[in-house]
Amino acid sequence: MLDSLNQYKNTFKYYTELRVQENRSFRVGLLNGSLITNDQSVESGVSSRVFKDGDWGFCSNAEINNNSIGKVIKSSSENASFLNSRNSNKCGILLPEDIFNYELDLTTKKNKNSNSFWISFIEELDNYITNKYKQISSRKIFISNLDMEKNLLTSSGAESYSMTPRSLLYIILTTEKNGEPVELMDVFGGLGQLEDNFENVENFYPKIDQIVEKLMQKSVGVHAKAGYHDVVLDADLAGILAHEAIGHTTEADLVMGGSVAGDYLNKTVASDLVTLIDYAHTNDNKICPVPVFVDDEGTKAQDVTIIQDGILKSYMHNKDSAHELNMNITGNARAYRYSDEPLIRMRNTAIKPGQDKLNDMISSIDDGYYLTRSSNGQADSTSEFMFGVVMGYEIKNGKIKQAIKDTTISGIAFDVLKTVTMISDEMVWSSGGMCGKKQIIPVGMGGPAIKCKLNIGGR
Repeated sequence: MLDSLNQYKNTFKYYTELRVQENRSFRVGLLNGSLITNDQSVESGVSSRVFKDGDWGFCSNAEINNNSIGKVIKSSSENASFLNSRNSNKCGILLPEDIFNYELDLTTKKNKNSNSFWISFIEELDNYITNKYKQISSRKIFISNLDMEKNLLTSSGAESYSMTPRSLLYIILTTEKNGEPVELMDVFGGLGQLEDNFENVENFYPKIDQIVEKLMQKSVGVHAKAGYHDVVLDADLAGILAHEAIGHTTEADLVMGGSVAGDYLNKTVASDLVTLIDYAHTNDNKICPVPVFVDDEGTKAQDVTIIQDGILKSYMHNKDSAHELNMNITGNARAYRYSDEPLIRMRNTAIKPGQDKLNDMISSIDDGYYLTRSSNGQADSTSEFMFGVVMGYEIKNGKIKQAIKDTTISGIAFDVLKTVTMISDEMVWSSGGMCGKKQIIPVGMGGPAIKCKLNIGGR
């Protein structure tokens, strides 16, 4: 495809990004053994984005042929010129250039399975649950795959191709206690196509056993005591804290829009134990859940050390924000669909592992909580957050005790990070992180467990 895109270089009048993209999705699902979802879709097209003296023009088309490609280049150039004619005070602005060529193809090397195979796969899981666990009142099982294939050419000479897949298995189980439903979900899979992540259905039987065990613990759980408590946040919750409450405040477009992080550069925002990084593609010589080697502006993707030893050191940038704030570009411009303009987005955001063992962290708490699983939550540009907790345990005298019922945690993230006294030595990535900033997109979330203080909602 890149060879064919190169023929359009001579039509570029200004700085231009030409992207051809195809998203292929597949999803099947069961509710109590009945097939309720069997979807397959392909969304493809071409887009062009043009920069002229500080203004951007954009155009996209669902058709991919010589005529449509020529039209989007022409229209985006005209849009940029029109905007610039009405905003002449920006004349002369130049974008930082970063020329990088890369190809990443993670298509499975295994034989592809049919839709009916995957329906049978989740049916076998459902049969395992019904045959073994009569106390389960409701079962939802979904399996999905998303392939994102992109070709990018820029007028500055950057060329890239990527095919990045993600496949996920969702298992949601419900039991009843005193006439009330009690639910727990887990997600498996991540980077790779279905054939890579779900080779053997029997591998997931022990995982179902674990979900049921935790669900039963939760069904006889107690309410957490409302108040300010010592807690250990496991990787799932530490990851969502890093992403939602810290990561978004340090995306440079939100910084320029008034995020609290705009006032914190080179200031202490966390315990000196805390180093928080947005990893581009690799961590500890292992590929991250969402590897980005080159972003959708053609910039080589770099790790961004947002917080280093408790000090806020950097923001995440695209070319525009790097120019505006006189900082280095980082390769954080990402788009979900062909028709989306690239935005500053996180890739794989997590606290760097420390030196502590999880058991030691738990044993250090006399009266607190070990929180393991989150649900939806929210955070704003002040770093204030509130997250749901759907699985956790009391800690009494350094020992894990009863499970707790659904609750919430809240606080100011930068204040919470200042209370961190221990960080585990193990990095654990979540399987299915998604971010909904204007356009939904896969992200990597996770990290080590952290010991800190925060507010728990109670009943």
